[in-house]
Order: sequence, then C-alpha cells, then structure tokens
Amino acid sequence: MASHRKPRPAGTRGAGLRTPVLATAALTSVAVLSQTADAAPPADGKPSLEEVEKKVDDLYRQAESATEKYNAAKEQTGKQRNHIDSLREEVARRTARLNKAREELGSFAAAQYRTGAATPDTATFLLADSPQDYFDESQLMNRLTSRQKSAVDDYVTEQAATMKKRQEAAKSLQTLSESQNELQTAKATVQKKLASARTLLSQLTAEEKARLAAIERQKQEAAARKAAELAKQQAAEAQAQAQQDSGSSSGGSSTSGGSSTSSGTYATKAEKAISFARAQIGKPYVWGATGPGSYDCSGLTQAAWKAAGVTLPRTTYDQVDAGTTVSLADAKPGDLIFFYDDISHVGIYIGNGMMIHAPKPGAYVREESIYYAGESIIHSVVRPA
Repeated sequence: MASHRKPRPAGTRGAGLRTPVLATAALTSVAVLSQTADAAPPADGKPSLEEVEKKVDDLYRQAESATEKYNAAKEQTGKQRNHIDSLREEVARRTARLNKAREELGSFAAAQYRTGAATPDTATFLLADSPQDYFDESQLMNRLTSRQKSAVDDYVTEQAATMKKRQEAAKSLQTLSESQNELQTAKATVQKKLASARTLLSQLTAEEKARLAAIERQKQEAAARKAAELAKQQAAEAQAQAQQDSGSSSGGSSTSGGSSTSSGTYATKAEKAISFARAQIGKPYVWGATGPGSYDCSGLTQAAWKAAGVTLPRTTYDQVDAGTTVSLADAKPGDLIFFYDDISHVGIYIGNGMMIHAPKPGAYVREESIYYAGESIIHSVVRPA
C-alpha cells in the first residue's frame, strides 16, 4: 500500500541477531518427526497433519500482516477525516468573510448610484465576480477612494484563498475515498485468511487435533530452552559488566553517572509498560483491536507503553522506527521484539528470553519465549524510550 512504509529487506535486521537456522530447523524437525515417524502417508489425497499445520500458520501470518495494513489504512483514514473537517470549517469561515467583502462592495456601489458619483462601469467593477479583471483600467482605479480600494483588495484576497481551500478539500476527499477502499480491501483479506484457517482446522479429527497439540507443546519446549540459553548469556554479560563498573569506580574515576540515570529512567518506564502488558494476559487477540477488552499485537505494545507515558505509532511498520535498535544480546525488559521480514508482529520483552504478546487470532495475550516460532524469524529489537 502506498500509504505506509514498505517492509524492510532481510538485510536490515538489527546488528547482533544470531540466526543459527540449521539448529532451529533441527529442533523443529525433531518435534515434527517424533509425532509422525509412524504415520503412513495419506492415501486419499488429503493433506497431512504437518501440511495442515503449516498452512494454518501461514494463513494466520498472512492475516496478521493484513491486519497491520488494515491498522495503517484505518489510522490514515481517521487523520484524513479530521483534516477534511478542518478544511470545511476553514472554507466556511472564508466564505463568510468573502460574503462580507462582497456586501461591502455592494454598499459602495449602491451609495454611488444614489449620489450619482459613479458611472455604470464603476458599479460593474464593484459587483463583478472577478474585480481583478478591471485592475488595469487606470481611469477607473482613479475614481476609487482608499477605503474602496482596501475593500476590493480584501475581496480579491478572500476569493483566491477560499478557492484554494475548496480545491484542497476536494483533493482530500478523493484521497479519503482511496484510503477507505484500501481499508475495505485489507479487512476483506483478513476475514478471508481467518475463514480459510478455521475451515482447515474444522476438518481435523479429534486424534489429529491431539497430535497437533502435542507438536505445539514440543515446539514450545524447544523455544523455552532457547530462551533459557539467552537468559544465561545475558546474566553472564550483566555480571561481567557489573564487575567492570565496580573496578572503574574503585579506581576513583567514574563518568557513567549520566548513563546510569538514563538507564534508570528507562527501567522505570519499562516496568510500567510491562506491568500493564502483564495485566492484559488472558485477553483475546482480535485483529484491529487496541483494548481494553482485546488487542492485536501492535495494539498491545502501543497501549503498554502509553501506560508508561510514551506514545508509540499504531502499526508495527512505524513502531519499528520509534526508538533505538539494539542487538538481541543487549535486549532489556521493555524493549520491542519485531518478527518476520515484513515486520508484521511485535511483542514486549520482559527478560530471560521471554515476552508478552498477542500472538494470533484464536489465541490470548500471553507470556511466551521470543523463540516461539524459531530464531530465524526475529527481525530486530527496538528500545522505544
């Protein structure tokens, strides 16, 4: 869509993100194979359980991407409506001033007719739709008093300004119509993807659903192990940094006071954002929702940081630019973790490799490993305040 930022290429991932794709793929493969090693290929042409799982995941991903486009179009539509309302008010004010200037010119013409001080040409000039057309007639201009000339100038100025505002309003209405069409398209896309996913899931037998749940549990366990590894790495780095800071302080020269204050301020805000996000756990994911009863992914992060006094943009496409990019190893609680090359998902980091996010349609706000779908999908980490 032209109304929002193009997705970043994969090469722009934040510095420091490690992506051992083979290791991640191996973990996923073990989970899948352990469930399907004894399963015979379907003989009736029906897709396998793994194919259904992948298709459903892809549909949910596409729906979430379309949701962010919907959010962007909705936000743009709201701004355009406000702009048009403002333009209409401005046009109304200028039209009133234009009518007042026209009335003043009319009163001059009427007075000159009554006194016989004006020729028909003068009256025609004063009441014309475009008095500017007569400005080159020096003999006529000589007949006008300074007050009359001022009234003519006011009229011409208001006429030009009013016409400009009317043209601007017409153009904005056209843009609004285009944004509304984009909004409807994005909405239809989301609904279509979700309907397809529900249809696929409804065709699974009870046994297949149980196997699918078992595969999901194994993926979550693998993701939890990766989160624990990151937590251990971050703890070791924090301890090393603390020892270094302690050594610097004992040496009698410390220049980190300002940095410590800044870090403390961020930690305080981050704590408020996380506290808000944690209070939303259990509320349903609903595409396009910003609370308080339900959220989509960017709606949750926006609301969480708003509770900390920080205003974030509405969409993931804009939130990714609303702060400082840091490496995954340097992620701190409160940072935003973005996922996929099209930056279509976001969660709020809470430490120890974990985050709180609104995962997908049919799910609820929850605490989960940032590796919930593998490490390779992590796009970047952004510190918003």
